[in-house]
Amino acid sequence: MASDGGGGGGGLVCVTGGSGFIGSWLVRLLLARGYTVHATVRNLQDEGETKHLQALDGAGARLRLFQMDLLDPASVLPAVEGARGVFHLASPVILHPTQDPQKELVEPAVKGTLGVLQAARDCGVGRVVMVSSQTAMVPNPNWPADKVIDEDSWADIDLLKELQLWYSVSKTLAEKAAWDFAEEQGLQLAVLNPVLVLGPTLTPSITGSLQVFLQIMKGQRFDMDEYFLGCVDVRGVAQSLVALYENSSAQGRHLCVESTERMVDFTNKLADLYPELPVQRIQEDKQEWVVRAKDPSKKLIELGVRFIPFDRIITDTMDCFRSKGLI
Repeated sequence: MASDGGGGGGGLVCVTGGSGFIGSWLVRLLLARGYTVHATVRNLQDEGETKHLQALDGAGARLRLFQMDLLDPASVLPAVEGARGVFHLASPVILHPTQDPQKELVEPAVKGTLGVLQAARDCGVGRVVMVSSQTAMVPNPNWPADKVIDEDSWADIDLLKELQLWYSVSKTLAEKAAWDFAEEQGLQLAVLNPVLVLGPTLTPSITGSLQVFLQIMKGQRFDMDEYFLGCVDVRGVAQSLVALYENSSAQGRHLCVESTERMVDFTNKLADLYPELPVQRIQEDKQEWVVRAKDPSKKLIELGVRFIPFDRIITDTMDCFRSKGLI
């Protein structure tokens, strides 16, 4: 049986969704800290998923890639076998309307999470760290109007469905399923809830949150009034995940955000930083429910996480876009 997670770098860990925006940075950090990593991808034949991982320092000796299907529990086992810890990141990211959100988003997120946790349980994994989302926290109509959103807040599933925020539904249900499983099976679980994740990407193409940000910088209006809480740098997300794994005392959920702010603050800062770009300033603040706060991620800060400040998050993201010829 594998031993408990925690302690410093070293040992074998599994990262599901290792080829993605967050996953790539996490794999890079784990390799730098001396871990051996089993990372899962959707298609081993797709160089867009594999080449940037295989190019990382330490990858030749300490990284092995596995093909995994979220809906096939048997495909999870080879990657998890022998691991001391599991980082579960793999989940579909579809932010536009879909024909069948239950099949495309909800089922893979929930069943995939349960399949990974079951594999971890079966293989005697000591600790699982899971990436959830701010969208599993808000909107919450019952949250006190004068209180900063924190880890005690859960998104209202019925409201999410009414608003057709199916990605949010998938993340909320997957996280709830994970907590239920961990409690029933006695599995050691910690969860990270990042906000809008920005920063430079190691992947050849941009997806998800970076695509949203690019649209905003090109003058499109992206409606996030129901769930926006701020942004965070991807490197801070990776650092937070490792901190949650290496500190076995870290329990529960962990909001991961540089500072809590509203969409109007966010877009106005972007417009001020890049007056030459057609960023649309928001004229009407529809986020009275968001109580602004500096350093709201107190649980992570206490674990030693240091968040990259807003201006650097944005300039590093824009430098990345320019290097790829996107802006």
